[in-house]
Amino acid sequence: MAAGFGKRKRTPLAGKSVLVTGAARGIGAALARKAAARGARVALVGLEPQELAKVADELGPEHLWVEADVTDPEALAAAVQRTVDTFGGLDIVVANAGIAPLTTVMTSSAHALARTIEVNLIGTMLTAHAALPEVAKRKGHVLLISSAGAFTVLPGMSAYCASKAGVERFGDVLRLEVAHRGVTVASAHPTWIDTDMVRDTEEALPTFKEVRSQLPGPLGAFTSVEICAEALLDNLETRGRRVFVPRSVGTVAALRQLVTGAVSEKVMMLAAAKKVPQLERDIEALNGREFGPNSVGGRAKGAA
Repeated sequence: MAAGFGKRKRTPLAGKSVLVTGAARGIGAALARKAAARGARVALVGLEPQELAKVADELGPEHLWVEADVTDPEALAAAVQRTVDTFGGLDIVVANAGIAPLTTVMTSSAHALARTIEVNLIGTMLTAHAALPEVAKRKGHVLLISSAGAFTVLPGMSAYCASKAGVERFGDVLRLEVAHRGVTVASAHPTWIDTDMVRDTEEALPTFKEVRSQLPGPLGAFTSVEICAEALLDNLETRGRRVFVPRSVGTVAALRQLVTGAVSEKVMMLAAAKKVPQLERDIEALNGREFGPNSVGGRAKGAA
């Protein structure tokens, strides 16, 4: 749900055009379905043409899909242009594409670390950059999918947490830069959503699954894709500055200095001394595989 005080004014989605990256599956596909059900025209952008086409066919002929890598500025510019040519403009962009490596820093290749930052942070920045000129024409909205990982830490998530913290800060600055143009900017902070990416990680790394399940409160809880997409949909209409999924994550965000501070770190160090070696044995058993089977964006450019 949107963070803030009081009831926000709603801007109905009917007749609006919405571009969603990472829309082939998971959160992106679920949000696209919900936005379309509210009367929006949706452009689905991603790297899996068959999956994108399947979702677009499900939504109906008034919607479209475009294959594009969010780290490719020219491909993003083309996706935005096709959206504008088809729908007559662009009201909302959702930068949702993201990946998570199956590594610690010591066990990772340089590629896996860099590619995670490239997709999650640079891809988000490039998506916003490509869409902003058109979104500004309609005084629209930008929704950046960050994570609770922006203000929490867990072994095995170094590049992911760094990228998502960057997304939050990027959004906070962008909000200041475009406010005078009538554009609003939000960042979303889900915890563990029941997506292919999370399932891939926990299947590949049993120790990671064990540690995640022992986290307190909302930090260890699973949320369905549908509930997450509903919270994001609400933001597209209310245009608040934050979305927390579940809502209780907002408390963690407010207390982030306690979560990542010295006292909390000492407690986590004790557990990490035992769990990280176990986690790295899990990683070694993957025989060099660094991303889950559904993390298409984790592949090197040009890889099959």
